[in-house]
Amino acid sequence: MDMAALSLKHLERRLAPLRSLDFSRPQRGWLRAMREALGMTTRQFAARMEKSQSAVVDMEKSEEREAISLASLRQAAEALDCVLVYAIVPRQPVDEILRARATEVAAQQLARVSHSMALENQSLPHAEQEVERQRLVEELLRGPPARLWDAQG
Repeated sequence: MDMAALSLKHLERRLAPLRSLDFSRPQRGWLRAMREALGMTTRQFAARMEKSQSAVVDMEKSEEREAISLASLRQAAEALDCVLVYAIVPRQPVDEILRARATEVAAQQLARVSHSMALENQSLPHAEQEVERQRLVEELLRGPPARLWDAQG
């Protein structure tokens, strides 16, 4: 197994358990939700962060608008004795995303070829087109993944 495949396998092992979790942000943001759960006022939170109360209120509003920086979130999380968890979690396994994209690219490529062949009265039967589509998908998956994203679609 090559390094890219091992890296993908390692990443997938780390991501798989995260797919089943609910990461939806509380309506008014995680900072406010945790601060309130801890029974902490904005004044007390500000003191822990060594900031003004208005700065903390602005930070909470900024999170609610999805305009807060990761650095600010991390600092606030530490002040709440929490850990900031940050991840981009694909909705499905990466290999499934790649296969779906390869299938899409293969269909586009075959559609162009099929159109030309039809104009010349040389169309392949549906079963042969399907075999060729599968062959092309596998060929695309054996190549570098970056080429899947160069194609339109």
